[in-house]
Amino acid sequence: MRALRLLAVGFAGLALATPVASQSSSSAKRGEAIVKANCADCHAVTRVGDSPNAKAPPFRTLGQRYKLDDLQEALAEGIVVGHGGADMPHFVFEPAEIDDIISYLKQINRKR
Repeated sequence: MRALRLLAVGFAGLALATPVASQSSSSAKRGEAIVKANCADCHAVTRVGDSPNAKAPPFRTLGQRYKLDDLQEALAEGIVVGHGGADMPHFVFEPAEIDDIISYLKQINRKR
């Protein structure tokens, strides 16, 4: 009987964990769409490939330069960095979009 209760608790925990993983995956998919639409002209925005602008860092390496969660403020206020003479468009994202972008960046970034 005790084993049955432990098994039931385990399944309940699994059921509770599944929506969170699904939400995270959905968030990352939305983030991927955002960066592909806004950033892919200059940056490599996937796990492979070179950036179209050689001076624009691939997004999969941003975690080596910055703590990804620290990018939230920059995304909210607008990133105004240039890449070697090429002006970067001024982007300002909404809080939900920022969460999605950060989720995607965490998914594609290499470990240090």
